[in-house]
Amino acid sequence: MTQIDLDLIERERERIRTTYLKPLGDRPESSARGLHHTALICSDVETTVRFYQGVLEFPLTEIFENRDYPGSNHFFFDIGNGNLLAFFDLPGLDLGEYAEVLGGLHHMAISVDPDRWERLRANLDAAEVEYQLESGTSIYFRDPDGARIELIADPLGEMYGTTVL
Repeated sequence: MTQIDLDLIERERERIRTTYLKPLGDRPESSARGLHHTALICSDVETTVRFYQGVLEFPLTEIFENRDYPGSNHFFFDIGNGNLLAFFDLPGLDLGEYAEVLGGLHHMAISVDPDRWERLRANLDAAEVEYQLESGTSIYFRDPDGARIELIADPLGEMYGTTVL
């Protein structure tokens, strides 16, 4: 990008910030209670369970038939704080490889305690999962189906020293 493009982008970011971002004391309360679950699609239930429960230490909490697609499973992992990560397998459908597309998932950032972050990093090493370290508190990697996951040791509501909530 040229400097002009970057200047335009920064001005647009500042315009949006000025127009929509209210000071903390002026923000209304959210209408939401929290994230119930995020649902992803997987190619194989057991591979997914072994990765998320075994490597990432997110306990499997339930598995039942997907009401929208007979023969498909809908299963859940506890990711802490009353939040769940869910998966569907869709057997018999010819689904393509994971792709980042507009409206799709770029990555999912999951906050973990710094001590647990170190242990999970060791688990990723032991499982030979390639990852990228960022800013000393984030690990980015892909799950068995290619979805990008971030484990971040920053507290909920903070990111790299900036309060975001």
